[in-house]
Amino acid sequence: MDTASTAPATATARNRAGTISVRTTDEGLPMELQIDPRELRYGAARLAEEIVALNRRAALEAAALRRDTLAAQGVPGDVLDRIGLPTRADVARSQQQQDETQPPVSWLRPV
Repeated sequence: MDTASTAPATATARNRAGTISVRTTDEGLPMELQIDPRELRYGAARLAEEIVALNRRAALEAAALRRDTLAAQGVPGDVLDRIGLPTRADVARSQQQQDETQPPVSWLRPV
């Protein structure tokens, strides 16, 4: 069995401040979590929400990577669509929606 083609695709998502990162498989299974201790001051509920949101974002990115890999191996696009794997455009659209709903890290104007 070829382990390269059966290993899950993974991706990492980070919050804007870079203080939380989650590496997740294309099926949404978290593989690695890093939290800067400063994030603990905001409370468990907020931290959990952020981790779940980052996990979803990383899973979407990993699924798009899986789609790219399968497409490179010759799987037709309509089959990938039926499987439900997102395109790069889906990932970009999701990221843009998230960016529009999140406040900036700093309210200071960039120099």
